[in-house]
Amino acid sequence: MKIVVIGGTGLIGTQVCNNLRLRGHEVIAASPNTGVNAVTGEGLQEALQGAQVVVDVANSPSFEDAAALAFFESAGRNLAAAEKAAGVSHHVALSVVGTERMLESGYFRAKMAQEKLIKSSGVPYSILRATQFFEFIGAIAQSGADGERIRLSTAALQPIASADVAAALAKVAEQDPHNRITEVAGPDRQPLVEFARTYLQHNGDPREVIGDPQAGYFGAVIDDRSLTPGDDPTLGATHFATWLKNAAPPR
Repeated sequence: MKIVVIGGTGLIGTQVCNNLRLRGHEVIAASPNTGVNAVTGEGLQEALQGAQVVVDVANSPSFEDAAALAFFESAGRNLAAAEKAAGVSHHVALSVVGTERMLESGYFRAKMAQEKLIKSSGVPYSILRATQFFEFIGAIAQSGADGERIRLSTAALQPIASADVAAALAKVAEQDPHNRITEVAGPDRQPLVEFARTYLQHNGDPREVIGDPQAGYFGAVIDDRSLTPGDDPTLGATHFATWLKNAAPPR
């Protein structure tokens, strides 16, 4: 199949492209770096010509409320129009576990708007919601920094290796459209603060990590259900401890 990966040069997109090429597909890594811009529409028609599947893993470069909403709405509308014109038969999108429970956050409202556009586009679709990536635990920890202390939520988290997300997306892309939302998460579930504490200790960061049930998660207060999957998620194979052993040290 010809498969176009929107955001195909980023963290997830690069791995999705590699997975799909190894499976024998013709893959186009579409991003502004390769002359394809879903937000402006530049290069979309040409890239999608003859494609059966589009996998959208592009993310807003800004987490500011209005900017994120504008990104996902513009890209979503342009993709839907280009897919219909090209006869694309399956739209696969990456979203976030807990989107509907985190709508006090502008970024999650933007992701919900993206999901609604996909569902109403008329193009058969599969939406895969993933939990937070292991690769982002350092940034999550830093978000709670206050001098020599880091204060973070005690709410549960079930993060996942980006490689496992990419593998799950590649598998979905080869299947018939689900026309529904499914979830993928990591195999380990524990308080967010514990993931951050383990990460910092592994990397020799001496700052004290404090668990606080009221600590915000990028501005939103969360509980054990906010960012964890439902009853039957697909589980990634990589445990956090294994990922830490093999991960490059932070810059």
